[in-house]
Amino acid sequence: MDIAEPLASFDVEQSAMSVQAFLEQKGFDCVGLRRNGIVCGYACRDELAEGPLDNYRRPFSPEDCVTETETLRHVIQLMAYRKRCFVKVLGEVGAIVTLSDLEKPPVRMFLFGMITIFEMMMTWGIRMYFPGQSWCEHISPGRLAKAESLLHERQRCNNTTDLLDCLQFADRARLMLKIPRVLEILYKNGIPSKQAALNAVHELETLRNNIAHAQEIIPESWKRIVIFSTRLEMLLGETFNAS
Repeated sequence: MDIAEPLASFDVEQSAMSVQAFLEQKGFDCVGLRRNGIVCGYACRDELAEGPLDNYRRPFSPEDCVTETETLRHVIQLMAYRKRCFVKVLGEVGAIVTLSDLEKPPVRMFLFGMITIFEMMMTWGIRMYFPGQSWCEHISPGRLAKAESLLHERQRCNNTTDLLDCLQFADRARLMLKIPRVLEILYKNGIPSKQAALNAVHELETLRNNIAHAQEIIPESWKRIVIFSTRLEMLLGETFNAS
């Protein structure tokens, strides 16, 4: 309900052409249809023509609807297969979520939080697998120098941190992929190769940067958002259990 919008609705006897004009004016793609005061279906703007609105009614299927208490993660996964989902409030459809609603702050904060957890997971894994700073030998001199420069700057500002925390997202991901157990978990969860994992990490880093800099995340990163939100909980569980 933090991202849903009220579903505009009209009586089924209303002229479809007049409703189409309303939808075009508002920039809406669909509208609810009311019979005896109850929303009983919906119609799509690009299908409307002559006659009453009821001629273009589509019934709600169970797959079209979610409850008002549904999680953001479930809604994201649901909308991987459709352009919209309808929200039931007190048992009746009263709101709608479209892809554009996934640009709203609650979704962006949800995704950024998940990526932060993923970064914490990577850092934890590196500390467990590479004692001390033995991971340094796996980082190129140039990338290591950038991390050291950032560390000195943070220390100058009295921030408590260490060198590993100053590594870039992609550098930590490459270190994680040197851990055999991590590769096993990735292969098991549908990432077929190390290169595919690196590609996924690059897309995830791009998503994080777009969120941080208030850039659009839909539709460019939509596929990666769906995959990531689906797999993260599973990856976290298997990785921590493996410890």
